This record gives sequence, C-alpha cells and structure tokens, in this order.
Amino acid sequence: MSSSIAGVADFERMWRDLAPVGRSASSGGYFRQPWHSAELELRAWFRETATARGLEVEEDPFGNLVAWWGPETLGSGTDRVLTGSHLDSVLDGGAYDGPLGVVSSFAAVDLMRSRGVEPTRRLGIAAFVEEEGSRFGRACLGSRLAVGATSWSEARELADRDGVRLGDVVEGAGDGAASTMLDGVATYVELHVEQGRGLVDLDAPVGVHSGIWPHGRYRYDIAGRADHAGTTRMEDRADPMLTYAMTALAANKQARLSGQRATFGRIDVRPNGTNAVPSHVTAWLDARAESDDALAALVAAVEKQAVDRAGRDGTTVEVTPESVTGEVAFDAALRDSLVARLGGVPVLPTQAGHDAGILQDAGIPTAMLFVRNPSGVSHSPYESAETADCLAGVEALADALTGLVAP
Repeated sequence: MSSSIAGVADFERMWRDLAPVGRSASSGGYFRQPWHSAELELRAWFRETATARGLEVEEDPFGNLVAWWGPETLGSGTDRVLTGSHLDSVLDGGAYDGPLGVVSSFAAVDLMRSRGVEPTRRLGIAAFVEEEGSRFGRACLGSRLAVGATSWSEARELADRDGVRLGDVVEGAGDGAASTMLDGVATYVELHVEQGRGLVDLDAPVGVHSGIWPHGRYRYDIAGRADHAGTTRMEDRADPMLTYAMTALAANKQARLSGQRATFGRIDVRPNGTNAVPSHVTAWLDARAESDDALAALVAAVEKQAVDRAGRDGTTVEVTPESVTGEVAFDAALRDSLVARLGGVPVLPTQAGHDAGILQDAGIPTAMLFVRNPSGVSHSPYESAETADCLAGVEALADALTGLVAP
C-alpha cells in the first residue's frame, strides 16, 4: 500500500483542527469526556465535516452520530455498511484513541470519491458516544444503547463523579423505546490506533484484529473504621487502606503468574484526610484475560485474597461487577476477505475493548483495522502514530470499504 493519497481531503489539516481540542497545557494529554465542552466541540466538528461533504447526519436519542453517504434508498435497506469510531477520551488520554478512526473514515470517503467509486450500498461514518466510560463508568455505553445491550432505564441512572445523572444530560429514548440508527447495518469496519507493540515487532504499518479478550470492571467496596492517625495503635485499627493495598499487589501478582492483565487505576478514599485512618475505600479493578474461563479465574483469585486479608485487618470487602464483556471473535469471513484485499497484512488479537466488539456481539459482522503505534503506549499523552502510517491506514480503510459498498 502506498502512503501517498492523491485526491483525498487533507488528512493533516483535519488532524490539526482536532489537535488543540481538550488538550491539557500541563500534561499534553486529552480530557474529552462526554457532554463536556471539548467533546461537544468535537461533535460540532463532526457535523461540520460531514455537512461540508454533503453527508446526511443522524443523531440517535443517546447521542450517537452517523454521517451517511448516499441516499436512504440506496441498496436494499438491509445491506448498509458502517465505519467510524469514537471522539471521547480517557482522563488525560492520547490524541489517537478514537478520533483517528473518525478522521480516517472521512478521509477514506474522500479517497474513494477521488477514485470515482460509486457506492451501491449506503455507507455511514459513526461517532459512538462514551466509548471509554470515563464519565459515566460504563465502557462502550453509546454502542451498547444503540444495539439494545443496555437499556435506557438502567443507563439513565448512571451518575458521574459529580453526581450528575446521564438522564439529566441526554434525552434518551423513553421507556421501551430504542435507537433505530443501526437498522439495516450489515457490516461494521472500525479503524483504531494499535494499543500495543504488535505491529512494531512485525514492522507493519497496518494490521487486522482477530478478536477481543474478555474484560470487565469490578468495584471493590472495602469498609473499616475511621480513627485518629496518631493516637490509635496499629494493632487497634480496622484500616481498609491496608486491605486495598494488599489487594492491588495480589492483582498484579495473579495477572503476572497467569499471563493476563489486572489493574487498579481508580480509588476513592473516605474521609480522605491526611491525619485520619480511612473508614472506607472504593477501588475499581480492570481485569482482562485470554478466555472467559481465564478471566473468571483471575477475578476469583483476586477477590479471595482480598477477603482473606480483610479478615486479618478487621475490614469487610464487597465486590460488584460493573461491566463484563465476554470474549469476542470478529467475523472470520470478513476478516479473511480484508486480509486478502489488503495484501496479507498481519492478524493479531487485542486486549482492548471497542465498540466493534459490541456490534459483533449484537450479530453485525465486524472487522477492525489498526495502525502502528511506535511507542506502544495508549490511554496516555505518550500515545502516538506516524503520519505515513495513518495515511496507510486511510488507504487500507478505503480499499476495505470499496470492496464492501461497490463490489
């Protein structure tokens, strides 16, 4: 694949337009949480970019966006093709996770048009909302709502760290109603920056994902007794921070021993005073494994060690799964056809969750392309991608979509 893209809209210009939106001056990372100012600015950019290309923009009741190429009557109505990704970020995240897929989708349509492609099926560019779960705590929330995997009656009660309910910031679909945005979508192809070093090791700019490891988020509520940090003897304490600390170390050890992934990345301490033994610690475990059985074993092992330690510390532990996604295998026929069309690019699994996994689980044949990340770092300001590799990704996406909408 050549990284020279003639006739396509200026990819670098689109990327420059997005670069300052939501960027922290101190860390260089991005804060693009759903329905806050930066993410709203990106949504406006999406609409303007689509309108400038004559694409029809649709928004469902949950805030998901799709820009459609071609009239509604194009094709059979049940053979639509969807591409895209998301625009939100984790807290202090990288520039590429999500937006690269959206920008590349617009650039791919530009490239297809410059090649004279006349689609026989309607093609949509999606921007799913709250993919990261960084505001309302549920990963891939927009796509889950779009396919009906999560009900609005449940989702509207989700609250952010300030206590704001999702139902207070977005209208939703009403009781019993659902999104119709994905009606007729027969195929979904998502492009994403790689969140690891697989392509670096293989010296390849673009690859295809075979599937997604099962993963989940688990809330640990550890209760103890508040006390004075100076006057309370160590042996008289019921300190939930000790239980948490041992649990975090146990998670690391269990994941290392089994070759899986376990991370405590968020913690809330009450009363959060320097000179007080805490009364309560809430911590969130992100666990991922190569199979559903391996994930269940990992989570069970960490919980057992937490409960055992709590018995010694005089504390209690309650574990609540907040979201769990099983193993996802992307559509094999679609994957193989993309690999052949792209000249035999590498095929690798991913340990990261994506909207693509939600759509595949909902019965929509799905594939994922990914672009080399030279640092291998993601969910961080150090996430990166070279322009030449991004352009190779655009060309690969355009080739893949052309085979689907103009066979």
